[in-house]
Order: sequence, then C-alpha cells, then structure tokens
Amino acid sequence: MTSHKQSLGIIGVGAFGAFMLPHLAPHFDVTVYDTQDVSALAHKHGAAVGDLAQVAKSDIVVLAVPVQRLEAVLIALAPQVKPDALVIDVASVKLKPMDLMQQHLPASVSIVGTHPLFGPQSGKDGIAGLNLAVCEGRGGRAPCVAAFLRDVLKLHVIETTAEDHDRQMAYVQGLTHLLGKVIAALNLPEFQLTTRTYDLMDQMVGMIRYDSDELFKAIERENPFTTEAKRAFFTAARQLEEALGEPIRK
Repeated sequence: MTSHKQSLGIIGVGAFGAFMLPHLAPHFDVTVYDTQDVSALAHKHGAAVGDLAQVAKSDIVVLAVPVQRLEAVLIALAPQVKPDALVIDVASVKLKPMDLMQQHLPASVSIVGTHPLFGPQSGKDGIAGLNLAVCEGRGGRAPCVAAFLRDVLKLHVIETTAEDHDRQMAYVQGLTHLLGKVIAALNLPEFQLTTRTYDLMDQMVGMIRYDSDELFKAIERENPFTTEAKRAFFTAARQLEEALGEPIRK
C-alpha cells in the first residue's frame, strides 16, 4: 500500500460541501470547485481551489450539487474525468442521480451513491455514529467506500439499493421536511410553557429550518415515491379533521 494520499475533488461547496470539507481534508489531497469564491474556506482546511478540469483529474470526485443541477454538471464533467476515477454523489435522493451518472459518465468510471442522513445542523457536534446510506452503482467499489466511512469517519453505514433508499426516504425525509416547513411557516413565538414533546418538535423544525429551497424541492419532487407518501399524509389529516367534527377548511 502506498503512503501518499489519493486526490479527491469536490464539485459544489454549498452548505453540505462546506460541511464535509473538514472531515475529508485530513485524509485526501482535496481540490474544490464552485461558481462562488470558496478560497478562504479551502485555505482554512488545507484544500486547493481549482476549475472543473482540475477537479476532474482527481482519483475521487464527489458531487455535492443540487439534484436539479446534476445533469448539467455531469455533461461538463464526463469528457474530462479520469478513466479509472470513482465518482460519488451525496444527494438526498438516489434513483435519479445514479441513473444520471450511469447515463453520462464513461463506462470505465466507477459510481457509488451515498446519502449522509445528517447535515450541518444535526452533525454540528460531530458525525461519529450518524447514519449514511451507500448504494453500489458500477465498478464494485461501494464496499471500499463503506469501509472508509465506517472505519475512518466512524459513521453508521447502511448499504442499500437506490430504490429501497428512495422508498424509505419518501416517508423519513418527505414527511419530516413537509411537517417542518408547515410548522416553520406558522412563525410561532417562543413559549415558556412547553412539553417535552413540543421541545422535540421544535428541535426537528430547527434542524431543517434553514435548509435550502433546492434541497426541500429535491426531497419532495425528485423522489418518485413521495407522491404516495404525501397523499397518505393529507388523507390521514382530512380523516382526523372529520373525526374531530370541526372542519377548518373554508
């Protein structure tokens, strides 16, 4: 085994890209690319800033861009990526990103889909023990990725398929983010008299209150199974309203 670090490129240094940088920088020679100026952040963590062509030369390329922009990034990346590279995405849905990577990246490129089931808020006190999904795409390198995430970053890695991931996330994320957005929109004041249940709900809202609109739309629109989950939720809400005998809708 060689002692030199592998090169790793990050495309997209938004909220999550910036969050994962300090966790990855100690283990790789990192180069980042974003359309905004991220030089100060990169310098802070010992990473280089490059253009898309420079990042494409990395041994490992991590795609940390919104799902809505992924196809355009892949089209630009495909002619420049190393033939034996490993490309990983961190999107909150898996079927669409993995299908796009299969379509646009050269056949010699290995593909692994991941979904860190946490973010800057839920992981602010450390990521050890937090859940992360890994999906094999192409090239057989998912076990190696899973081993690094589990053994080095100390994450709780769950190996699954893209379809099973999206089926579960339609409820796990689709409903929690929907509830969180609704409650956040109420603009509730700070109450002195609270229950433990209310406090937990408030914590949930706090974890997702400042998530980007693009992330929310990806969770609610880009997962093919969220329509079923949302339909079940609103049906149950209407049934409960009728059971209470107090119609609210006008």
